[in-house]
Amino acid sequence: MGERREVILAELLQNKGYIRGPFGSALKRPEMKSEGIPVYEQQHAIYNSREFRFYIDEKKFEELKRFQVKNGDIVISCSGTVGKVTIIKEDDPKGIISQALLILRVDESKVLPEYLKYFFSSQEGYNAIVSRSSGSVQVNISKREVIEQIPISLPTISEQEKIVSILKSIDDKVQTNSAINRNLQEQLKAIFDAWFYKMEPFGGEEPKGTEYIPLEKLCVAVTKGTTPTTLGMSFTDEGINFIKGETILDNHGFDRSKLSFISEDTHEKLKRSQIENGDIVFTIAGTLGRFALVDESMIPANTNQAVAIIRSKCIAPEYLYSFFLGNWHNDYYIKRIQQAVQANLSLGTIKSLPIAVLPKVYYKEYLDIIKPLIRETKRIEAENMKLIELRDSLLPRLMSGELDVSDLNI
Repeated sequence: MGERREVILAELLQNKGYIRGPFGSALKRPEMKSEGIPVYEQQHAIYNSREFRFYIDEKKFEELKRFQVKNGDIVISCSGTVGKVTIIKEDDPKGIISQALLILRVDESKVLPEYLKYFFSSQEGYNAIVSRSSGSVQVNISKREVIEQIPISLPTISEQEKIVSILKSIDDKVQTNSAINRNLQEQLKAIFDAWFYKMEPFGGEEPKGTEYIPLEKLCVAVTKGTTPTTLGMSFTDEGINFIKGETILDNHGFDRSKLSFISEDTHEKLKRSQIENGDIVFTIAGTLGRFALVDESMIPANTNQAVAIIRSKCIAPEYLYSFFLGNWHNDYYIKRIQQAVQANLSLGTIKSLPIAVLPKVYYKEYLDIIKPLIRETKRIEAENMKLIELRDSLLPRLMSGELDVSDLNI
């Protein structure tokens, strides 16, 4: 096994390399712009995304430039969902962090930024932050002097490079696949727009015989799940997949790390909320409007009351799914959101959505176009799930030194 030394986080940071986001009073909402220099928020660390909501102008940037992100910075979420990590890359836009983020800027003669990012992505690194965080109403990351004492088992730079190379090769493939899927989904949206909004295949006019049918009339079931604990049943460490709202991603895939599990006996008792291949799952409480098409890789599965299950009967699930991809539902549902403790949509609202059903000949032609594209998105999604499982199984073993990379030639 290669040489390792025990260090604390503080030893690996540059001078002034621990940068907590500006106080709220330094960056007020009225100062935010709709364009300009982006503000990195919690979501960018949590979801590793680079889609921005808020911006500042050059004058404000100069005032807050000590909070500017730089290539190689490790950015960590600090409030609510604590401990999620992303790394700033060379092609990421110039910007500053919000109050709810922390920058770690490392001394690269001691540790590679990517290596430290993978450490905090591992269960050990994540637990090291979360176990030191506290809060009754909302969890907040602990004070600097506590976080900087996090212990790290550090291999040589040469071994760090090998470990990063192994993990990054998997992550790069996942990112490439994700980019392909985004492109495929954009193609599907463009096709939907051409057929159902612009009606290009029909000379700009709706084809004769098109019917507008409520969703429930096209489905054998539109229902929602049940939380096992309300029936006195418990979650398990493994078993049947249990999909929650947070399991369904904005990109219409599934985050397996957010799955819970139930026993086969519990699954059998929760018959109403059993999910089948071809179902569309749609979040109806909390974060509304996330949806995905379920395939065999997720089955068997169950869900809770925050997720609606849409099961088609007399129409192809791909046809219905394309309406959600095309945002056909958005305005209709937004106008009917119920406000309580949290926003939610009723099953009645879900069921009443009118779907444009084309005459048979056009229906078949449309399906022949979209089905291969949807099939390919699901294949890529399944491949990414396997790659992520591989990375997550390798990560703790590489970080701990259980897998010796000292003799590898990479």
